[in-house]
Amino acid sequence: MEANRPRRPRDVVVRQPRTDQLEPTIAEELPYRHPHQLFTTPLILAMGFALFILITAFLLLLPVANTTNGFTAFDTAFFTATSAVTVTGHVVVNTSSYWSTFGQVVIFISMLVGGLSFMAIATFILALIGQRSSLSERLMIREAMGLDRLVGLRKIARNIVLIALLVYLIGAFCIFWRIQGLDDMGLLESGWQSLFLSVSAFNNAGFSILPDTVVEPGLHRMASDSYLLGFVMVLIVLGCIGWTVLVDIYKERRFSRFSLNTKLVIVTTIALYIFGAAVFFLAELSNTMLDVNLWDKLISASFHSISGRTAGFSTVNFSETGDFTKLVYPALMFIGGASGSVAGGIKVNTFAVIIAVVISSIRSRPRAEAFGREIANAQVLRAITVAVLGVVFLLVIVPTLTITDPHIPFLNLLFDAVSAFSTNGTSTGIVPDLSLAGKIIFMLAMFIGRLGPLTLALALVPSEQTLYRFAQERVTIG
Repeated sequence: MEANRPRRPRDVVVRQPRTDQLEPTIAEELPYRHPHQLFTTPLILAMGFALFILITAFLLLLPVANTTNGFTAFDTAFFTATSAVTVTGHVVVNTSSYWSTFGQVVIFISMLVGGLSFMAIATFILALIGQRSSLSERLMIREAMGLDRLVGLRKIARNIVLIALLVYLIGAFCIFWRIQGLDDMGLLESGWQSLFLSVSAFNNAGFSILPDTVVEPGLHRMASDSYLLGFVMVLIVLGCIGWTVLVDIYKERRFSRFSLNTKLVIVTTIALYIFGAAVFFLAELSNTMLDVNLWDKLISASFHSISGRTAGFSTVNFSETGDFTKLVYPALMFIGGASGSVAGGIKVNTFAVIIAVVISSIRSRPRAEAFGREIANAQVLRAITVAVLGVVFLLVIVPTLTITDPHIPFLNLLFDAVSAFSTNGTSTGIVPDLSLAGKIIFMLAMFIGRLGPLTLALALVPSEQTLYRFAQERVTIG
């Protein structure tokens, strides 16, 4: 009777738990499955990169790829393939005269794919095949592409490709207006030359198939065409400035609203351009630019400051430049372009962070600061790591080159070795004279320089998150 009584408003029902409900719930945790070392994202990218180089080299080996109607030497084909895929621009043979139209198309496609940021294309491919990356792998891809967020990788990769294609076409149209009819070239040949140069300039590849003359090779004959050089300089800057910087500039349009990354890239890039132009102008004023008028001297200094740091185009013979130029420009090439761009080097962002650390230390600041913002300690360590690994790598290969190729002057070896590591392509002309061992070292430098020292280190050494910190102890500095 009492159990069937209707509840009153203030009644409280108390239910006693059953015996099985009082027992603790045991949940089984499956052991974490570490991905196989051969299938981590960095090594997938490295192996895909190497495979693409091999395919390009095989195509360049074929008789149809050159104008001699015979098979190309393996070292020549492999070196050219590595240079094209890594968008470096170092050449063993003359690109315009040795390679046939088929060979030039192969080089064109190679630098097109390599220049659209290998990380962006790899991310796009991983999204297409449905492979899900881990959080750490996505963080690595984000860092390599210069992204601030994890979302929208597929959309960003698509936008990079589409906008790059649009820039290629606009650049080709501007260049076509200047070279149409050069050496009695028809419309089709002029269009092909324009598109090739546009893609090479935006990708900071340094390849050119402009026909040589008896007196001057390729682009050297256009040294007095300030309009053409101006178009090429704009394409180089757009390619080396970085995707996120371009997006930030487009959205904000005011320096005060830019992110810290954008501010560092813009200020450091402009400072390096001014410094490089001043060095080239003063050092080559009475040397390679002796018989050039003042306007062309200013254009040439500006062009080589922009191209000599990331792209590799030149209108002078760098073997004839002074020792001061050969000492300064490797440092500019070592810095390279911005993160998330087609350019190589340790990146402007890395250099800017290191400069911020130095300035903050001089000002007795406990943390690295720039433009009223504090730079995360993890990024400071990463910047120092990238720079140190780059220096160490060069300290290994440059002395080795003096053993494999003792007949080449040291300064020229240093210049071209740094150019190879930074995937720049500016050369003193020593590449065809390298021994087989020297060419292999250069190919290794281009490959590692394109992947990045830090990415390669992360690919080979598994990262571990530590949950503790050691006790601090002072070390004597200075």
